[in-house]
Amino acid sequence: MLTSLSIKNYALIDNLQVDFNDGFSIITGETGAGKSILLGGLSLILGKRADLSSLKNTEEKCVIEAVFNVSNYKLQALFKSEDLDYEDETIIRREILPSGKSRAFVNDSPVNLNSLQLLGERLIDVHSQHETLQLTSNEFQFQIIDALAKNDETLQSYKTELKAYKKLKKELRELLDFQADAIKEHDYNSFLLNELTEANLQVGEVELLEEEYETLNNIEGIKEKLSEAYQLLNEEQIGVLASLNNLKITFQKLTGYSNKYEDLLNRVTSGLIEMDDVFKEVDVLQENLEADPNRLTVVDSKLRVLHNLMQKHVVSSVSELIDIKNQLEEKVSFTENLDDSIHNKRMEIEAKEMTLNKISETIHNNRIAIIPQLKSQLETILESLGMPNAQFKIDVVLGDEYFANGKDDLIFLFSANKGGNFNELKKAASGGELSRIMLAIKSVLSKYIQLPTIMFDEIDTGVSGEISNKMGDIMLDMSKTMQVFSITHLPQIAAKGHSHFKVFKEDVNDVTQTNLVKLNHDERIVEIAQMLGGLEMSSSAIAHAKELLN
Repeated sequence: MLTSLSIKNYALIDNLQVDFNDGFSIITGETGAGKSILLGGLSLILGKRADLSSLKNTEEKCVIEAVFNVSNYKLQALFKSEDLDYEDETIIRREILPSGKSRAFVNDSPVNLNSLQLLGERLIDVHSQHETLQLTSNEFQFQIIDALAKNDETLQSYKTELKAYKKLKKELRELLDFQADAIKEHDYNSFLLNELTEANLQVGEVELLEEEYETLNNIEGIKEKLSEAYQLLNEEQIGVLASLNNLKITFQKLTGYSNKYEDLLNRVTSGLIEMDDVFKEVDVLQENLEADPNRLTVVDSKLRVLHNLMQKHVVSSVSELIDIKNQLEEKVSFTENLDDSIHNKRMEIEAKEMTLNKISETIHNNRIAIIPQLKSQLETILESLGMPNAQFKIDVVLGDEYFANGKDDLIFLFSANKGGNFNELKKAASGGELSRIMLAIKSVLSKYIQLPTIMFDEIDTGVSGEISNKMGDIMLDMSKTMQVFSITHLPQIAAKGHSHFKVFKEDVNDVTQTNLVKLNHDERIVEIAQMLGGLEMSSSAIAHAKELLN
């Protein structure tokens, strides 16, 4: 509920501060006194765009601040989604700077207008004869039915399942799109994979093959050099082994003369042993070295294959080719298994549709069951509001499409006159009738859900005293469970309020200002008497005013 409102430097308002109570509050005032200014200031709190013309003094900023008790509104989730600090007593402030810029704050945290509008529509519902478009919307009509049908939890469950269903449908579309593209690439990927598989890739293979190729391709030259080495090592007179052996014999003789030649003998002996090993290895290499043109062809062919593959895939090693092969295996395997994935996804979707259909049927049945009660309540209220022939034709038809609130199509028709044709509300009802219908609907809704503060702006215009009296009773009854304001010109309604505020204009230092004050009991008598008989109050008007208040 709205607990206080402060307006500074806005239109004709210099500085206004007022506190409000729960229950039914009346706002009265002469035509032109500034009730629309008050509503305009309040609309800025609810997220309406502002402009520089709103400033009373263009050299100072305009500040409008409202305090709301939101403890019963279950707004924690909304505050969290908008990244706002939740407080049971929430303060909303709008500032319009002399530069024309506007700022908004919720509990001192800056917010944009979208967030302010989302919060504002949950706090105050301003309703006038000219603002009944909501009533003709399909979404609002469903909200009325679902409130009475107590569909809230079931609808939440439906919305959760619908979100999951849409996600599955999106995933299926992506799989099908991927399959369409993958099929085009599958043959080519399979060809590339087959090429790499046939190459029997081994890490380090290129280096080994290149070494073998150099050996086989230069076998005669290698043989010749090995033969030279063999001769140098083993020639009978001047070979390395013969020379080292003679050197060894020489040092053996020298050791007989002195021990200092022992080290030299050992070193020569070691050299002889090493050279003997070299000779044996050269001998083995010579024996094993044979020309093999066929193997040379095989090695050359394999190297060409590997180098071509590396060039084709723009890599520089066999290990990179192996990585590409693994990637291709995954792609080919995934493509070949897509049918299974698509089938499984379709099965998930079918299961989710069964769940949605079951919930939708529950929602539908709840709606069907409550419609007669809704029709009866609305028609009874409208009869008391001077529309004795008002009739509704309301029905919900279970369809095939999943909407945001179930699978129902809604038929919500109205006829104001006996024997008249049923038609859509916007075509079948006048502005005044729509206003009374909205009052009837809000009255019914207030008994089932926690509505925000509602402000009725002169919805009683053009109605008779008897009907206005009933309107007042309805608003008074609504105020048992919510905060209700009524801006009215009718004394019958004004007398029913728990609190009464008067909007008036006064001249201060030759400057016209709009103000708002709360009236005490005696002041209410005077105000209602003037509403009954004009400024020249008669004793009968005062008596009538007292009677109305009592």
